[in-house]
Amino acid sequence: MGRKSNSKVRSMDMPILDKVFIMEDGFVLNFSNRTFAEFFHEELQVDIDNPRWAVQGGSKAKRLRYYLRQADRQTALETLNALWEYREASSVTYDYANLEDSVRIAFFRIIERLGGKPPAHEVSNTTLSESRVDEVASSSLAGRLLDLSKMQPQARGYVFEKFLKDMFDAYGLSARASFRLVGEQIDGSFVLGNDTYLLEAKWTNSLTGVETLRSFNAKVEDKAKWSRGLLLSYSGFTPEGLAAFGRGKSVVCMDGRDLHDILSRRLNFAATLAMKVRRAAETGQLFVRVSDLVPTSNL
Repeated sequence: MGRKSNSKVRSMDMPILDKVFIMEDGFVLNFSNRTFAEFFHEELQVDIDNPRWAVQGGSKAKRLRYYLRQADRQTALETLNALWEYREASSVTYDYANLEDSVRIAFFRIIERLGGKPPAHEVSNTTLSESRVDEVASSSLAGRLLDLSKMQPQARGYVFEKFLKDMFDAYGLSARASFRLVGEQIDGSFVLGNDTYLLEAKWTNSLTGVETLRSFNAKVEDKAKWSRGLLLSYSGFTPEGLAAFGRGKSVVCMDGRDLHDILSRRLNFAATLAMKVRRAAETGQLFVRVSDLVPTSNL
């Protein structure tokens, strides 16, 4: 007989859950005893203070471990998802950003085994190599991107517009508006997961500064709450502008070098963008280079 799949939380899952929910020394994330009880009551309609969950000890971590081991598949899934949402919501105030990719991937494998799906913006390193553009198309796009550097900015704008449209089509992203030139930028939009992205692309030789960042962020925040923004500056961004722009925004940034890395290394554009979004959510950094997010050794 084949080995029967266990769809409940297993003892071997606990070291991963301990790291994800920071359960060292009996704690769980930043919960106090009071807020821990309130969380379980409000989110899961469970009395976590009930002595039945303290069989192996009364600390928050021991009660949570025992609760998860006794829970059925659906209850465990709902609990882990609720705790993950709380962890993400608290990550700006509390430094929860330093979660190793291997631990994050292992956690979402537990979620998948229980029948759930990782959030749309979560990706693993394996996702980066899935749904790639074929080699001929990616080489052609990479060559066209390099050719842009030899052009004058005014002529480059129209060629960049066509390049971006072809690139988004090649990666299968759902364009909801035609890319079009407006002044010194290209406006457009596309859909990734459950999020609609507004696009602003600058093709000039000058670095993009804080004025453009603030103007674009205001445009994004004026739209629906599920809208995000991708500001793509061909030449890059001024360090002073990024610092002055601040954190907690709905915008992430890319430059021409990022595009070249995605195309030349044949990365999945959507997965790479999702990694930028995740890093921005964790650290507040709106511009982290693709080469720093996805070192060559990771593929």
